[in-house]
Amino acid sequence: MSSDSPTTTSPQPVQSAPTAVSHPGLALAVIASAQLILVLDNTIMNIALPSIQTDLDISSANLAWVVNAYALAFGGLMLLGGRAGDLYGRRRVFRFGLAVFTLASLLGGLAPNEATLLGARVVQGVGAAIASPTALSLIATTFPEGKPRNRALGVYAAMAGVGSALGLMLGGVLTDYLNWRWVLFVNVPIGLLVVIGTRFLGDANRDNGRLDVPGAITATAGMVSLVYAITRGGEDGWTDAITVSFFVVAAVLLSVFLFTQARVAEPMMPLRLLRDRNRAGSYATMLLVGAGMFSTFYFLTLYMQQTLSYSPVKTGFAYLPFTFGMGISAGFLGAKLVAFVPPRAVVAPGALIGAGGLLWFSSLDASSSYTTHLMPAMFVTALGLGLCLVPLTLGAVRGVGEHDAGIASGLLDASQQVGGALGLAALSTVSTTVADNKLPHAGAAYFRGIASHDFGLVERAKVALTDGYTSSFGVGSAVLAGAALLVVVAVNAKKPQPGDVHPPVG
Repeated sequence: MSSDSPTTTSPQPVQSAPTAVSHPGLALAVIASAQLILVLDNTIMNIALPSIQTDLDISSANLAWVVNAYALAFGGLMLLGGRAGDLYGRRRVFRFGLAVFTLASLLGGLAPNEATLLGARVVQGVGAAIASPTALSLIATTFPEGKPRNRALGVYAAMAGVGSALGLMLGGVLTDYLNWRWVLFVNVPIGLLVVIGTRFLGDANRDNGRLDVPGAITATAGMVSLVYAITRGGEDGWTDAITVSFFVVAAVLLSVFLFTQARVAEPMMPLRLLRDRNRAGSYATMLLVGAGMFSTFYFLTLYMQQTLSYSPVKTGFAYLPFTFGMGISAGFLGAKLVAFVPPRAVVAPGALIGAGGLLWFSSLDASSSYTTHLMPAMFVTALGLGLCLVPLTLGAVRGVGEHDAGIASGLLDASQQVGGALGLAALSTVSTTVADNKLPHAGAAYFRGIASHDFGLVERAKVALTDGYTSSFGVGSAVLAGAALLVVVAVNAKKPQPGDVHPPVG
């Protein structure tokens, strides 16, 4: 997948050969397992939220931060985590991130109060931000370009979708049959096994450079401010003074970051990574795909639990078609197709198929059938989204020098996380506005009706809430259609050519 436009950066770093490992299958299993639990934690808490609220007496206003605290740290620290792996050794940093994540999971499961739980979720996010980009860069430096790397990236990318759906399933089972604390405790044995398994990973040579401390501070503070502004905007409105203030702070800090990166000798994020149009296009497209994917889980979960009155465990298992569809398209089809056709010939149809699935969801009503409506729409949406993940992941790391693999991976993960946060916040605003126009304070009315056994009010609230969800699915469909258009315009890499194994470093 070489770029049509030559790279203009100078001097060019030399791409090192992949690190030899004695058990590549075990190495991939370790990396994929780590990615699975990190992504799984994006969604596993959602189904447990009502139980957490009751047990720890958390207010409705603060409940969302059980999820957002993790997303804030995860998205905000991703660039720093990626660069740390480049500088200090990827296997070492990967182990450290996993250890932090695992210990924080244990602390969160034992949390006696709200403050301890929220603090543990922040630390979990820090560990995830360190481990996740390092996991992807380990694939880039362990498996050679071509079929071995495509196959490894197919497994890795499948974890992004399968992990999210599996998180909802597992969250339902653990919450119903044990208690909410087990959605955190489950990470502990898996995390320990993965840490032990890191001995099967190779450890590429470290970059001898130094961490760009001003760049690390401005990038991290800017990303945290951006993710916080997006999250708060979805809850308190986009014109809220604090929301606007954090957007301004984020814009200033990230502008300063980009300005300084062009002028320091050892930048935290070498701008040469963004001068390749295919890599930059992959990042931008992943942002839109992330917005569509994370929003789908959120609104479908609310629809099934509130409108269709599914239990947590039933909601979790209802996502099986999504898990199967994602596994087929990301784990198999996407990895196969990228070896024969240009990446945009896989991503654009995939995004359009995903858009079609969300459009199908937009026709739901308060009594839609699972077997004839929800199940097939889930499978179609997952097939489409899964086709996007492998080519975009490959586009982000292909041709990157070994010393830049971590930051290139961090940028991709940050694109997906920020896209998910922005999409969820924006589409939540759409959903709430539409629902409240039909029935004022529809969400509060739903719970008030349940508490007072006013089933007429509950039914009216269900109809209003469903209208809000379907409107959000319609907008999400447009977002994925935009992703299809963007990848066609921005990504012009050709299909792989014989012998095209080591393309120029971008």
